[in-house]
Amino acid sequence: MLNSAALRASRVGYDRYAAPMARPDLPPLRTFEVTALRADNSRTIATCKAPAIPLFESAFSAFARGVVLGSPDGGIAVEDLQPGDWLNTTTGQPAQVLWIGSSSFVPADTGRRVPLIRIMADSFGPARPSSFVTVGPAARLLQTPPSLRGTTGGTELLTPASAFVDNVNVIEVIPPTPIRLFHICLSRHAAVDVGGIAMETFHPGMAATRQVTHAQRDLFLSMFPHIAHITDFGPLAHPRAPELEEEVA
Repeated sequence: MLNSAALRASRVGYDRYAAPMARPDLPPLRTFEVTALRADNSRTIATCKAPAIPLFESAFSAFARGVVLGSPDGGIAVEDLQPGDWLNTTTGQPAQVLWIGSSSFVPADTGRRVPLIRIMADSFGPARPSSFVTVGPAARLLQTPPSLRGTTGGTELLTPASAFVDNVNVIEVIPPTPIRLFHICLSRHAAVDVGGIAMETFHPGMAATRQVTHAQRDLFLSMFPHIAHITDFGPLAHPRAPELEEEVA
C-alpha cells in the first residue's frame, strides 16, 4: 500500500501527462492571415492564431470576398488586392495599401451568429451603391445615421453598416457556408470607394487595447508590421458615430 508521499508523487506523474482540462472561460482561437508591405517594399505573408474577441475580429471582417474597391486603374476585387496597390479615397488623393487581413467566418462560428450586411443597389441614392455590396460586421460607412442627422451640422460620420439595417434596402444575411472576410490598412486612415459608397479602412481606435491583456495587446500589434504603438495608426480621417466610440472604449 502506497504511503501518502508516494501517493502524492504518483498523482503528480499522472497529471504531468494527462490532457489539459478545457478552460470554458477562455475565448476560442481563430486563424487570421496577414499580407503586409515592409519598409523596403517587399511583402510579408503570415498566418497566426488569436482569440476570437472583438479586438482581433474587427481587424479582419469588413469586406466580403467579391467586394470591388475603386483604384486609379479601375475597380479591383478585395481578394485580388495586394500590398503596394493604390486605392481612391474621399479626399481625392489615392493612398497606398500597406496591410491586408483576412479570415474565414462561419455563420454559427464560436456559438455566435456572424451576420453579414447586404446593401442593395441605390440604397443611399442613385448608384450608391451601383450594385449590391456585402460587408462584414466590422464595416463602417461614411454616412450619418438617420437618428443623428439633425445634430452633426452636416458632418458625415463613420457609422457601422449594421446601423442602417431596415430589412428592405439594407438587410442581414446568414450565408450557409463559410465566407472569407477582409480588412485593409492604407498609408493613412481613409474612406475608400466601394461601388459608389464610401467605406472606412481599418483603424482600431485609440482606446481599443485598454480592455485586453498585455499579451493580447502585444499579439495584436505584432500583426501590423508597420505599427509599433497604437498611436502609429494615426488620426481618424473622419469622426465616428457616438455609438461606435462607446463600443470601442
